[in-house]
Amino acid sequence: MFNKKKSSILFLIVTILGLLSACSAFDQTKQPEEQAPSDFDETPTKEEKLKEPNHKQEEQTVTLPADSLQKKDTGEQVLQLQIALNYIGYELSENGEYDAATTWAITDFQLQHDSLLSSGIYDEQTKSALNDAINNTIKIVVGSGLPQTVEPAFTNAGTEVIANPYEQLALINKEHALPADYVPEDLVIPDVPFPFEEDLPKKQMRKVAANSLESLFAAAQEEGLELFAQSGYRSYDRQDVIFASNALEHGEEEANTFSSRPGESEHQTGLAMDVTSPEVNFKLVFEFGDTKEGQWIQENAAEYGFIIRFPEGKEEITRYTYEPWHLRYVGKKAAKEIMSQNITLEEYLGATE
Repeated sequence: MFNKKKSSILFLIVTILGLLSACSAFDQTKQPEEQAPSDFDETPTKEEKLKEPNHKQEEQTVTLPADSLQKKDTGEQVLQLQIALNYIGYELSENGEYDAATTWAITDFQLQHDSLLSSGIYDEQTKSALNDAINNTIKIVVGSGLPQTVEPAFTNAGTEVIANPYEQLALINKEHALPADYVPEDLVIPDVPFPFEEDLPKKQMRKVAANSLESLFAAAQEEGLELFAQSGYRSYDRQDVIFASNALEHGEEEANTFSSRPGESEHQTGLAMDVTSPEVNFKLVFEFGDTKEGQWIQENAAEYGFIIRFPEGKEEITRYTYEPWHLRYVGKKAAKEIMSQNITLEEYLGATE
């Protein structure tokens, strides 16, 4: 009897111990799921990751484009330039298009550095200065060189005044005028022949255009041609006097077919030069286009960054008569495209009506 009781008690104890062991095992299988994550083994959620500072992005390497760039260019290098400009404080749309906003940003940046030509063109000198800005060697204040937004302004004739008169590809015509007080800061006298001795302002051009004009004249001379520079920079006030005189003699409407109202003349940009030759007695006449010099200019001007601004047969677009003597500097890239396609600056910039 005692043995039976003892056996029953032992069986009961074993059963209880078994149940306790099973419960312990069950608790252990549930523990990893129920246990709170350790402070030293925390895995952040997707939302938490988004809130964390992106140190990689802050420490990114900015790559500057290797090639020269200007308005109308597109592609990966333009995108690199926009990223670099945004890195130093600009807020451009990173669209890979060298648009008006990108041109403004480059011009604004250039105007803050005395060593740079203010042209809106990304070149080797601008690249070097931009690299210094990225490395914090120099500081910039966005918009301090050229304000991004300005109140609309108009000339007395009602022509809208452009916001960026420094731009090398600035379109100046009867719809787009220069500010009355705009005077290029880098005017120089090119080392080329003039048919007069006096050091008049009309001998001057902006430095980049003057350098290219010297190269053009040197090449013409090697061909045995005689080119002379007749009229370059012209101030707003000087253009006002000239137009008033022409309007008095021919009437305002007719005068405006061959003479510009103040503010509407490319000569004020410092990027234009009228050229002539002894064969036409140093005059600015249609016949110049038929001379050896005029024909050579037509065929070779683009190699030096110049275009014939008012070509024959394009009067409806330019709204000026044919002027084979009027050269406008736009840089080699644009000049070659314009002259090879026989188009105008308006057409090149997509500004035809």
